[in-house]
Amino acid sequence: MKSLKKMSLLLILAAVMVFTAACGGGDSNEGGNGEELEGSVVIDGSGTVYPFMARMAENYMGEQDVSVEVSRSGTSAGFKKFLAEDGTDFNNASRQIKDEEKAKAEELGIDVQELKVALDGITIVINKENDWAAELTQQEVVDIFLASAGKKKWSDVRAEFPDEEIKTYGPNENHGTYEFMYESILHEQDLPENINLQQDYSTLVDLVSKDKNAIGFFGYGYYESNKDKLGAVKVDFGNGPVEPSLDSIKEDGAYAPFTRPVFTYLNVNHAKEKPQVLDYAIYTMENAQDIAAETGFAPLTDEDVQTSLETLNGLK
Repeated sequence: MKSLKKMSLLLILAAVMVFTAACGGGDSNEGGNGEELEGSVVIDGSGTVYPFMARMAENYMGEQDVSVEVSRSGTSAGFKKFLAEDGTDFNNASRQIKDEEKAKAEELGIDVQELKVALDGITIVINKENDWAAELTQQEVVDIFLASAGKKKWSDVRAEFPDEEIKTYGPNENHGTYEFMYESILHEQDLPENINLQQDYSTLVDLVSKDKNAIGFFGYGYYESNKDKLGAVKVDFGNGPVEPSLDSIKEDGAYAPFTRPVFTYLNVNHAKEKPQVLDYAIYTMENAQDIAAETGFAPLTDEDVQTSLETLNGLK
């Protein structure tokens, strides 16, 4: 009788183990195709997108035994590393890929997939002590950053503003944010010769925070994480001043003229060769909306996310 009871108990335990495995109790390091994931994922590019992708990588590595390296050399510099023999797996970008970069990819036989990951707003930042330029019209912003406008002093913008030299700041030419300002906001007209351009966004935050006459520009996320040090200009696009925020930064929102999508670009060749690269791309799009909101970006629509996921799942 005892041996019969023991046999029954063993059968019950075996059944429980089979049921657990069938319900997903397998190895947590398995990707979407069931294989165990390992190796690395290498990402470079946009400093603007960096906080988003760094958080994404941190979360992913908490779930998978894969090393994800995220660097921030800037959109343009990142594309040079991406479009190279044995280049990076992803390039984060705060602008779309250029025709000459597409041509380089074709020359190298690299199949590139664009993935829109979030929406960002170019934020005009000022020193905390600046109590006169908290609200500016779109044209006034353009004139401040436009060399040909000749606005050298604050009083040149409005007569009642201080008779003090305007100190302009921004990211350098390696960054897609610089290119967006130059191409989309200034319509390919030159910025002031004396503008202080920097590679590192934390340096820009520090410089503007220490200069009462400073005014600069970068992505909303860097302002959001430094509100204690900086002020943000409310911009009047014609219907009253609009404060940059996750609610106003939308493609059809009140801050739309200064809103742009941000991207990561996937090397499809690598995604087909290395399962962890494709798995990371899918994970990124599945979690893009949550990570965007956590890192100072406006989330994509469900439709945008679904479209990207369908494309990525088609690569399996």
